[in-house]
Amino acid sequence: MDLRFRPEDQAFRQEVRAWLLNNHPGHLPSGDTTEGFEAHRPWEQKLASAGLSAVSWPEIYGGRGASLIQWLIFEEEYWGLECPQRITQNGIFLLAPTLFAFGSEEQKSRLLPAMAKAETLWAQAWSEPGAGSDLAALRSKAEKVDGGWRLSGQKTWCTRGAFCDGAFGPFRSDPDSERHHGLTYFLFPLQGEGVTVRPFRRLDGDDGFAEVFLDGLFVPDENVVGRVGEGWNVAMATTNTERGLSLRSPGRFLATAQRLVELFKRVGQPDQGALADRITRCWIRAHSYRATTYRFAARMDAGDDPGVESSLNKIFWSELDVEMHQLALELLETRAELTAGPLAEEAGRWMDGYQFALAGPIYAGTNEIQRNVYAKRGLGLGGQR
Repeated sequence: MDLRFRPEDQAFRQEVRAWLLNNHPGHLPSGDTTEGFEAHRPWEQKLASAGLSAVSWPEIYGGRGASLIQWLIFEEEYWGLECPQRITQNGIFLLAPTLFAFGSEEQKSRLLPAMAKAETLWAQAWSEPGAGSDLAALRSKAEKVDGGWRLSGQKTWCTRGAFCDGAFGPFRSDPDSERHHGLTYFLFPLQGEGVTVRPFRRLDGDDGFAEVFLDGLFVPDENVVGRVGEGWNVAMATTNTERGLSLRSPGRFLATAQRLVELFKRVGQPDQGALADRITRCWIRAHSYRATTYRFAARMDAGDDPGVESSLNKIFWSELDVEMHQLALELLETRAELTAGPLAEEAGRWMDGYQFALAGPIYAGTNEIQRNVYAKRGLGLGGQR
């Protein structure tokens, strides 16, 4: 792998940085609140008008045809300048790669441009009360009817499901099937007859999570992604994207590591050498993750699929995120609880980040499950490879 950026990549970085500096919207409320979600939408639309909401997509769908390497460059600049969180992330970073792999041309033409422009926003509807990391245990069902399907069941932990327009996920379309078989992947609306959305609060107080109850919701055949009965393969393509590359780019962790270093410079003490060593190791790990992800992107641009290695990526970034935020709270000590004073805003940001980071080893498949997945499929333990 050539670690040097090409001249066109360097030029792309300069272009992105200049645009973001000139158009940065400043602080916005959390996108996981009703107020914040709507406040973020104009920013997403502004990104789209500049061709920056989904830079690696083909131009026909609202992107600019950039390489995955350039997408990573964009992410570094975006997070390095502390731009707002992306309320479009579940659509652009999870559903869109799935559509590129399994969607029809009609689906891509119909769905992707609206997704890029934040006209249609998507939630991930996978987990159920009895099927979290063990997704194959899902019981929500799809019954075939004339012209489409009737969906019934309950989905939970739907990120921003309280605000989004639609959702995507697998359902059991063959009632006699078990585990990984007889599943079909659907797109469905979050408003209308047959669907009830019930928001609930997270640990940090934000109210974007939702339970979704489906009672015979009609979905037309055109909203099936991939082949009927092969939803498990479609879902696994989504999870590989979620764990391995797009959902948590290195730019996020590089920015957090740099903020942690700056925090130590501000509040650290000379006798905290052990703490400084731990912070240094986090900084190194963030840059190691960057190098690994660039290697992934180069392989994917060449047509390779990293596959089960995505499980290792997910373990790495989620545990790194928790450790960096824990270190920040250790540095701040009791100041982490301040609600007023010179450090209050920064302390609140680290505390909110810590609470969110705690979810990282759980969502996208718990890290315990990811270790088992790699042991079986990557190392061949247990007779699978």
